[in-house]
Amino acid sequence: MAEIKNYTLNLGPQHPAAHGVLRLVLELDGEVVQRADPHIGLLHRATEKLAESKTYIQSLPYMDRLDYVSMMSNEHAYCLAIERMLGLEVPVRAQYIRVMFAEITRLLNHLLWLGCHGFDCGAMNILIYCFREREDLFDMYEAVSGARMHAAYFRPGGVYRDLPAEMPQYKVSKIKNAKTIARMNENRQGSLLDFIEDFTNRFPKLVDEYETLLTDNRIWKQRTVGVGVVTPERAKNLGFTGAMLRGSGIAWDLRKHQPYDVYGQLDFDIPVGKTGDCYDRYLVRVEEMRQSNKIIQQCIQWLKHNPGPVITDNHKVAPPSRVAMKSSMEELIHHFKLFTEGFHVPEGEAYAAVEHPKGEFGIYLISDGANKPYRLKIRAPGFAHLAAMDEMARGHMIADAVAIIGTMDIVFGEIDR
Repeated sequence: MAEIKNYTLNLGPQHPAAHGVLRLVLELDGEVVQRADPHIGLLHRATEKLAESKTYIQSLPYMDRLDYVSMMSNEHAYCLAIERMLGLEVPVRAQYIRVMFAEITRLLNHLLWLGCHGFDCGAMNILIYCFREREDLFDMYEAVSGARMHAAYFRPGGVYRDLPAEMPQYKVSKIKNAKTIARMNENRQGSLLDFIEDFTNRFPKLVDEYETLLTDNRIWKQRTVGVGVVTPERAKNLGFTGAMLRGSGIAWDLRKHQPYDVYGQLDFDIPVGKTGDCYDRYLVRVEEMRQSNKIIQQCIQWLKHNPGPVITDNHKVAPPSRVAMKSSMEELIHHFKLFTEGFHVPEGEAYAAVEHPKGEFGIYLISDGANKPYRLKIRAPGFAHLAAMDEMARGHMIADAVAIIGTMDIVFGEIDR
C-alpha cells in the first residue's frame, strides 16, 4: 500500500485560534508544516467602497469597525488625514485627549491580545485577568462617548466633547446590596480623569501579575521561544510594523520618528526585542503596556491644569454648541448643513498614519472637492503580517502555527476591509 507523505489540513475558520474568519490550509509532513496558505475574504465588508458614497463624517463610524479592538486608533488616522487636507488646527487640549485615549485603546488591544494569545497556547487564567482590566477601560470609553466599543469620539478638528466632570456610578439593585455598591464606587467619586488616574496607579502591579503567570513559566517559554523567528532584514522586507517589527530588534515607532498630535512632547521609551521570536514579541507588547500607562499619566497631569476648547471653532467642519445652535439662526444653518450635506474637502490627496497597537495604520484619501471621498484606501498593519504566515510557520509543528497566529495579533475587520 502506498505511503502518503504530505497531506493537507484545514485549520479553521471555526478553530479557536483562527478567530472565526481565517481559513489556513496547511500542507503537512507528519505534524510538521511544509507550507501554510492563509485564505481570507470570509468577513469582507467593503469599507473602502462604502466610504465613497458617504460624507466624510458619516464614514467615521466605519473606522471603529475595522480593527474592532483598537477603535479610536482607527478614527485617529482618519481624522488626521482629513485635517491634513483641510489644513485644520486642532486645539491642544483635544490633542492631549486624543493621545490619552489612543493609549487607553493600546491597553485595550494588548490586553485582548495577551488574554487570547495565552488562551490559544493553553493558559486559561490570563484571559480572565486581562478581561478584568478591560472592563475599567470600557467604562472610560462609555463615560466619554456613550458607547463601550464603537465610540465615534474623535472628530475632524478635535473630539466630540470634553471629558465629563463626573464618573457614572453603580446603583443598588436586587443583585448587589449597598455595601457592595459602595465598594464598587470607591474610585468613581470624582471626574473621569480621577478614575483614569486611579486605574494608572493600579495598573503596573496588574501587569506584574500577568508577568508572574507567563514570563518565566516554562510551558509558556516552550510554546514561544524560538517559534516564528523573523530576522530584522526580513521583517523590514515583509512590511512588518509595530510590535512585529520591534520584536525583531528594529526601534521604529511613528510616535517617536514621525510624531503627530502631542506625542513629541511626551516622555516614553520604545521597547525592542533581540531574536524576533514569539517570546520577544510578547515581552515587547507587555513593556508597551507599561509605557502606555506612563503616557496616560502625563496626559492626565496636563489635562487637569489646562482647560480649553476640544474642537475647532470652524463651524463648516465642526458643529456649533447646542446652546449657540438653539439661539442663533446662523449657527442653526451651520448645524443643519453639516449634518445633511457634510463639509467639502479641497481637491488633492493625503496619507496619514498612526502607530496603531498592531503597527502602522494608514489612511490614504483622494478628494475631488466633493463632500465625499473620491477614493479611500486603508493601510492595515495585520495584512502584511498575515502574508508572512507561510514563511514564519515552515518547519514548525501544527501547535506552533497556533502560537504564530497569536503573536501576529491579527483582527480581520482591517484585513478583510
